[in-house]
Amino acid sequence: MSPLAFVIALPIRFYRRFLGPLLPKACRFHPSCSTYAMQALEKHGGLKGSALTIWRLLRCQPFHPGGFDPVP
Repeated sequence: MSPLAFVIALPIRFYRRFLGPLLPKACRFHPSCSTYAMQALEKHGGLKGSALTIWRLLRCQPFHPGGFDPVP
């Protein structure tokens, strides 16, 4: 993981460790958005991984059917 991707992943790790267990499981995608973000950052680095994550989060809304959506 690049240094930029590592820094971007810190809030995601915080969310997954401390906030995620307190919230109901409501993600309509598989893998979950936080898992997708970590995989995108590991596979594509900080810039492209962030762009893929933002695009995924924009699709995570009630009008999208969800389903299986792997990191490209």
